[in-house]
Amino acid sequence: MNPSTSGWLNKFLREFTGDERQSFASMEVLYEALLQSGFLYGASVETLVFKDSGIVYSEEERTKINLLTALVSMYYDTIEDGSTEDCIAALLQFYHHLNTKKSIFPWTTLITSSKSEKLEKILHARIQTNESVVIKNFSHLLTNALLFIDVLAFEHFLIHDINPIDYATKLEESITNTVFLALKSKSQKDEYDGLLIKLFSSSVRYNQVSEDDVTFDNVHLERYTDALEKRYLLDLTSLAVWNDHELDPGELDFLATLGMELNIPESQINSSLKKVKTFIQNHRQEISFFNYSNPAHHFYRQTSRTVRVLILRNKKRLVKEISESKDLMILLGQSTVRDLSKEEKKRVKDQLLDICKSVPSLTIFILPGGSLLLPLLIKFIPQLLPSAFNENK
Repeated sequence: MNPSTSGWLNKFLREFTGDERQSFASMEVLYEALLQSGFLYGASVETLVFKDSGIVYSEEERTKINLLTALVSMYYDTIEDGSTEDCIAALLQFYHHLNTKKSIFPWTTLITSSKSEKLEKILHARIQTNESVVIKNFSHLLTNALLFIDVLAFEHFLIHDINPIDYATKLEESITNTVFLALKSKSQKDEYDGLLIKLFSSSVRYNQVSEDDVTFDNVHLERYTDALEKRYLLDLTSLAVWNDHELDPGELDFLATLGMELNIPESQINSSLKKVKTFIQNHRQEISFFNYSNPAHHFYRQTSRTVRVLILRNKKRLVKEISESKDLMILLGQSTVRDLSKEEKKRVKDQLLDICKSVPSLTIFILPGGSLLLPLLIKFIPQLLPSAFNENK
C-alpha cells in the first residue's frame, strides 16, 4: 500500500479488518496508540497499522495513515454495522462541512472519478509537514499537532448528526488559548516562547485568535467533559511547556490550575509530562523539530539563517527599494528613537512585504505565513542602511 498514489484508501479499508480493527475497538486504546506513535504531538514516527509491511513510509505518509486509522476506528466505534461505503460517504460529508472560514484546502473544486479518490485528495491536503522550512508552508508548522481535532469533531458529527464546524472551532480555540496561557505562565520568557505563540496563532484553521487578554474565564474549559477531550488538551499543553530542564514555578502552577479546571488528578498531569519527555528523548534525532529544548528553536534558527543569506545577497536592491519608499524611511528612522504605534508597525510590515514582492529572490516572504519572517527582515535592516541612519539608536 502506497499512500502517495491513487487507490491506497480502498486497499487500506480492505486490509483494515479483523484483528487490525479490533485492536482499536476502545477509543482509549486508540488514543494511547496515537500518543506513542507521535501523531498527537504532530510528528508520526510510526504507523498504527501495517507495521510489518516492509515498506518505509515518509513522515507525511505515516501521518496520513494514522489520521485515516483514527477516523475509521472512530466511525466503527460509533456506528454499528457500518460499511466501508458508508464510512467514506460520512467522511466526505464531514470534511465538506469543515471546508469553510480559514480552511486553505480547495475541497469543493476537487474533480475525481470516485468518492474514495476524492477522500484521498482531502486527506493529502489535510496533512502538513515541516521537512523543509523553505518549501513547506510556514504558517502550518504545528498544524499536525491539531489533527486530532478532526477525529473528535468526526465523533461529534456522527453522534449528533449536525454540522461539526462549531464544535471544531470551539475546541481549536480552547486548545490554542490554553497553550497561550501556558506559555505566558513561564517565570522567565525568551524570544522563542513568543515565536511559538505566533506559530500556534497561524496554525489554526477555523479561528482568528490572539494571545492578548486570554484568561481561564474565556477559555471555557467547563464545556469539555469527555475523557479524550481532556487528555488532548492536557497533552498539547505539556508539549508546549516542555523543555530539557525542570519546569519553572509558573508552569507548574499553571498545570495545577489546568488540572483543577479539567478535573484531572495530579498523577495524570505528571504522566502526561513524562510521556512528552520520553517521546522527545527517544526520537529527538529523527525529528529536527525537537532538536532544541523548545520546539520553536529549530524553526527560528534555521529560518534566520535562510533569511539572512537572502537579505545580504539582495542588499543593494533592498536599499534602493527602501530608500524610494519615503513613508517607510521616515518610520524606520523614528523607530530608532521611539516605539512605533500598532498602526505604524503594520504600515512598516505592509510596505516591507511590498518591497519583498518586488525582489524576485525574496518570494519566500509572500508564501503563506511569510509575514512571520518580516521581524527577521527588520532585524537585519541596520546592516543594510547607512551608519548615519542609526546614529541616534
